[in-house]
Amino acid sequence: MTLEHRDLASVKPALKTARTIAVLGVSVTTDKPAHYVPLYAAQHGYRVIPVNPLLAGQTLFGEAVRSSLAEIKEAADIVDVFRRAELLPAHLEDILAMNPRPKLVWLQLGIRNDDFTKKLLEAEIEVVQDRCLLADHRALGL
Repeated sequence: MTLEHRDLASVKPALKTARTIAVLGVSVTTDKPAHYVPLYAAQHGYRVIPVNPLLAGQTLFGEAVRSSLAEIKEAADIVDVFRRAELLPAHLEDILAMNPRPKLVWLQLGIRNDDFTKKLLEAEIEVVQDRCLLADHRALGL
């Protein structure tokens, strides 16, 4: 069953079973959520694959920064997105081409795009919109 996770309890299984998180729009600026959220995830045992074309080739969280999701050749359980809502459609093809596909696409706090979400759900990829992975992980005590 594919669904859009709307409440805290519904995200727990995904966060508990995930091992690898691809972070689209990662930042090197330490006070930005696009840096400290994936850093938190890495510190809590997740493998974090950073994605940002402006940072490609650098190393963050012990991983080489990829320029796009298309460069990821291994499984990513979650794609955590730090991109403005209007930019999301440009990433849809890369997400759908991932092999294997992610189980979940997580749109961080303040990011919502219902059309993009609908297309992911139709492709049987679960979605979280407008929630903070760090805050939810902490709230769940994982």
